[in-house]
Amino acid sequence: MAILVGEQTRVLCQGITGRQGSFHVQRAIDKGTRVVAGVVPGKGGHTHLGVPVFDSVAEAVAATQANASMVFVPPPAAADAIVESIQANMAVITCVTERIPMIDMVRVKRALRHSQTKLIGPNSIGVFTPGECRMGVMPLDIATPGCIGLMSRAGTLSYEAIAQTTAQGLGQSTCVGIGADIIRGIDFVDCLKLFADDDKTRGVVMLGEVGGGAEEEAAQYLKENPYPKPVVAYIAGQFAPPGRRMGHAGAIVMPGSGTARAKINRLMSAGVHIADSPMTIGSTMAEVLI
Repeated sequence: MAILVGEQTRVLCQGITGRQGSFHVQRAIDKGTRVVAGVVPGKGGHTHLGVPVFDSVAEAVAATQANASMVFVPPPAAADAIVESIQANMAVITCVTERIPMIDMVRVKRALRHSQTKLIGPNSIGVFTPGECRMGVMPLDIATPGCIGLMSRAGTLSYEAIAQTTAQGLGQSTCVGIGADIIRGIDFVDCLKLFADDDKTRGVVMLGEVGGGAEEEAAQYLKENPYPKPVVAYIAGQFAPPGRRMGHAGAIVMPGSGTARAKINRLMSAGVHIADSPMTIGSTMAEVLI
């Protein structure tokens, strides 16, 4: 098993003919992802990378039975692309686009409330079940099928954790980049619920950072709901100065809230194992699984 995506996922790419879309779709295809369609308005009827291209998501779904979409669309049009996939009843959408206007994401969140779609992102590295399906920009060569579920706000830190759990012989069940923006789709709590029910997942790695309340919400959930699997967390930004944005729109430390230390304390009180360095994420998980 896996969560969100697997070998049965039929993927379409919105923006497939762009430079980033082309590059990452080809890598996904090379590793076995079932990319069945592309969507670019005005380019319907063509093929790209051996994949049929359609003018709309609705047309692509009708012709190919696609059930998941990855969005490689520039910020001004990205929200419309996400909403189009929601309206087409996509089970999963990943959006890697950064700098989508917040007012546009409010409209996306409203559309999500009336659907069964799970949105990953925006400003996300995507979702990846090794050996089965890759939607986004996650690296493939450092991953291996295994038993660790990974959920993260930070992209590069995710790659480090993937490499470490591979080196420890644990591998990954599914890796989810929830995204770094303030307004996004699924969050840590949603991932924890999915990993709890996944027979393939033996342990969960949470990679957080300063700013926002996602980590505190996860801690509260774990405190109120005894979790059946060990959780290891690393929180980046312990030396971040208050009031300054640290690279991501969602990583803003305000006085009295959102600090790395506050998040670590809350997670420890909920029984989460804390890695004290980004270099010990994999070894910490290996230790708690013994």
